[in-house]
Amino acid sequence: MKIKSILIGIFTFLFVAQSSMANADLVVVVNPHTTFNSLTRDELRRIFLGQTSNFPNGDHAIPFDVYGDYRNAFYQFILVRTPESVENYWANMIFTGKAEPPRQVQLDEAKQLVATSFGGISYIERSQVDSSVKVINIVIKK
Repeated sequence: MKIKSILIGIFTFLFVAQSSMANADLVVVVNPHTTFNSLTRDELRRIFLGQTSNFPNGDHAIPFDVYGDYRNAFYQFILVRTPESVENYWANMIFTGKAEPPRQVQLDEAKQLVATSFGGISYIERSQVDSSVKVINIVIKK
């Protein structure tokens, strides 16, 4: 069942990426001063769903969520949720006082915010990557 969910997520991500974002290649980026090079998809999911406020190494994580089709693709592939289910999740978390959603930013803001915020993490187009941010690998465990 997990493999089926992963394959559905990958297919959905590729379909959305190809149709909605004109073949944009998204990467997850962190502040260049971080000491790790990868996160599991579950670790990334926990950060963006407010279930933890720290990276696995203990450093504080500051997620920045990007508006629009990029966010939708990220939600479907990384969070394995629809944008609507994420909105419902956050409505419940806010109502119960358990967590606040990540700050919503425009795509062109995401890189600058990550570069200038120790603990910053977001996703951008690969073509935007320069030395001001660090691309990390996302490990998908079976």
